[in-house]
Amino acid sequence: MIRTIGIYLYAAILVIGSIFKLQKAKKLSSKANQPEIQKEIFQTPSVVSQKVIKKTGTKIYVNGKENIPDGPALYVANHQGLFDILALLGYLGKPVGFIAKKEIDKLPIIPKWMELLACVFIDRSDRRQSVRAIQKGTKNIKNGHSIVIFPEGTRSKDGQVSSFKAGSFRLGTKAKVPIVPIAIDGTREMYEENNNRVKPSVIQLVVGKPITPEEYEGMKGKELAAYTEKKVSQQLEQIRKTNTN
Repeated sequence: MIRTIGIYLYAAILVIGSIFKLQKAKKLSSKANQPEIQKEIFQTPSVVSQKVIKKTGTKIYVNGKENIPDGPALYVANHQGLFDILALLGYLGKPVGFIAKKEIDKLPIIPKWMELLACVFIDRSDRRQSVRAIQKGTKNIKNGHSIVIFPEGTRSKDGQVSSFKAGSFRLGTKAKVPIVPIAIDGTREMYEENNNRVKPSVIQLVVGKPITPEEYEGMKGKELAAYTEKKVSQQLEQIRKTNTN
């Protein structure tokens, strides 16, 4: 427990220390649709995420970076644990925002950074607000921002991939951008599997080949969700098969 408290305090210090860079990033935000400006704004959240993960003693490996599109995309990942977002922020190597629960909006400082990253806060219990959030997310993607979704809707309880919900895929299909499957493994062992106490792990991220607009054109939402889920599951299975050999 002492280790976990120490990690939380370390992360809090880093976030508080980012305030001055946040002010600079706000000034750049009017030009945030430009890729070079996105990278400059994204640098601080990325570095903070890397430092927190390194502090836990965790190693991380990323495969498939060559599959990352140059322009905006919708990244679709399985959701294993609390550290999924930090792993993607720190090591994907691409400025991305997230569809995040509205509760995060109550935290200090972090929501301001998330707004600059074109994140969208969603209240799944409020259908109208959820629709507005999807519309806002679609607009952000059309404006050049990439977004990550976790279509399982919650963290996996056993490390396996649960059914992907179709709703959030509309961000990608309406914006007509590539949909990129990402498999994440190892984050659950860092926290959830250890009774919510932080411990070192090995995280592996595998970025799959993009599903192009031409490929998913004509697919219904549920069909696309199932198709992407299968790809993520196959990537996750390959990670585990490699680890056992």
